[in-house]
Amino acid sequence: MNKGKSLLIGLVSGAFGGLVGLGGGVIMIPLMTRFYGLNQHQAHGTSLAALVFTGLTGAVTYWLHGSVDVAAAALLAATAIGCASLGALFAHSLPEWQLKGAFGAFLIVVALLLVLKPYYAQYSGSASGWVRVAVLLASGMVAGFFAGLMGVGGGSLMVPAMVLLLGFSQHLAQGTSLLAMVPAGASGAYTHWRLGNVVTGIVPGLILGIMAGTYGGATLAHWLSEASLRVIFAAILIWLGARDLRKSLRLQRSLAEVPTRSR
Repeated sequence: MNKGKSLLIGLVSGAFGGLVGLGGGVIMIPLMTRFYGLNQHQAHGTSLAALVFTGLTGAVTYWLHGSVDVAAAALLAATAIGCASLGALFAHSLPEWQLKGAFGAFLIVVALLLVLKPYYAQYSGSASGWVRVAVLLASGMVAGFFAGLMGVGGGSLMVPAMVLLLGFSQHLAQGTSLLAMVPAGASGAYTHWRLGNVVTGIVPGLILGIMAGTYGGATLAHWLSEASLRVIFAAILIWLGARDLRKSLRLQRSLAEVPTRSR
C-alpha cells in the first residue's frame, strides 16, 4: 500500500486534532474509507491501532507538564479495557450500513460537544470519595465501549465527564483521558486485529503522520482564533456525519432491493 498516502492522512488527521483538541480518528476514518477504499470495519480497527501509539506520546507530553492524574487514569482504564474489547466485538457484528450510520451520528454528537466545549467548564462540580470513583469507573466503561465501537480515542466522552462532574481542568482531563485510553485502546485494537479489521501495512505511516500533524496543529492553534476553529471544524464534522448517514441509508436500500431483483 502507498506509504505516502497513509502519512498524508495521518498528517491531516493529526493537524485537525492538534488544532481543536480532539483525537484524529474522527477525520482519519472518513479519509481511509475514501482514499484507501477500506470498509467501515477496517477503518475503525486501523484507526484505533494507530491512535494507541499517538495517545501514548500525548500522555507522556501531558505528564511531563504535570497534567495527568495517574490514579484517575487507572480507574478509567479499569473498566475501559474490557469495554473497548466489547465495543470492538459489537462493531464487528454490525453490518456495514449500520456501523457507517452509527459513526455518522457519533460525528454529529462530537461536533456538538466541540461547540459546547468553552461553556461546560463553568458548570463543573467537584465530586469526591466513592462518588468520584463511581464517576470515573462509569466514564471509563462508556468511553471504552465507544472507543472500540467507533475506532476513536475516548477523550470526547471522558473529558466532559471529568470537567463537569469532578472539577478537572481542561488540560488535566485531556492528559488523564489520553493515559487511560492507551491500555483501553490497545485492548480494542487487539480485538479488531484478531477479527481481521486492522490493515497493519498503513499503521506506521499513520502514526508518524499523526505525531507530526498533532505537533504542527497544536502550534498553529496558538496563532488562530479558537472560537472560529471550533465552529469551522464542527461544521466539517456535521457534514461528514450527515454524509455517512446518507451513505448508510443508501446501503440499506440497496441491500433491501437485492432480494426483490433476484425474484
